[in-house]
Amino acid sequence: MKQKNVRFGYQLSIDDDADPVGAAVRAEELGFDLVSISDHVGAGGAPSPMPTLGAIAQATERIRIGTLVLNNDMRNPVQLAWETTALDRLSGGRMELGIGVGHTPQEWEATGIQMTSGLVRKERLCESVEVIRRLLDGELVDFTGEHLQVSGAQINGSVQDRLPILVGGNGERLLRHAGAHADIIGLQGLGKTKSDGHKHSVRWTTGWLTEQVDQVRMGAAERFESVELGALVQIVEITDDRERRLDEWAERINADAKDLAALPYLMIGTVDEIAEHVQECRSRWGITYFTVRDPVFSAVIDAFA
Repeated sequence: MKQKNVRFGYQLSIDDDADPVGAAVRAEELGFDLVSISDHVGAGGAPSPMPTLGAIAQATERIRIGTLVLNNDMRNPVQLAWETTALDRLSGGRMELGIGVGHTPQEWEATGIQMTSGLVRKERLCESVEVIRRLLDGELVDFTGEHLQVSGAQINGSVQDRLPILVGGNGERLLRHAGAHADIIGLQGLGKTKSDGHKHSVRWTTGWLTEQVDQVRMGAAERFESVELGALVQIVEITDDRERRLDEWAERINADAKDLAALPYLMIGTVDEIAEHVQECRSRWGITYFTVRDPVFSAVIDAFA
């Protein structure tokens, strides 16, 4: 199997809220392949994702733009597909749509939307992905599912031949469906949501990551080679003592240092060691899309770039 090229993304952080367009321009200057924005209603004054991406599209020339990830429950799939193709046109075909099930209870409370179980949210996400895919491709869509009903929906298709859909999440059913229908799978190694409703426990083991990739592979079947696997890098540290820092992180989060040394969620070491680690993640799991975020941008963005 031919190895895919490696891509690097930068996810806008809270530190960038004052000037997200300037941060995106900086990421483009540094050579990042994509700049993305998260989706948390009212979180620290975070900007609304889609209008912000529209402004970024006008201020940049090369870098791709995307969401990582939108809360599916907060959006009508037809409206979302329409906005997505508009951004694709504004950017000259640079848009990528990332979507997930959401996890922060306060956002449902703030918007007056009923928060259902994780299972129901995953089922609804799967149906939305199928509807959005067809709409992005310019099809006339009639769809009757358990959670969605669409009749006679059609929008102008994307500029790109196939605008990529990224699905972020966990669980065998979701990952199998994403393998069958999505273009990019967003892996992050996060476990259950903590009591604050926002932070997560981590499941940073090589065994669990391998299991997740296998679930994607089973769902994708013969199209697996065309599916891109992405990882959200949670920790980046440029250091001459990789082993010591991995041991310290292992003790801090109660994990195995050997697992942390192999997983894509931590990029720790010298620049050469991190570059080698990226190649090892590609060889072992097929992960070729790495997204970094705060505090990376303010701390070591130039070194990582």
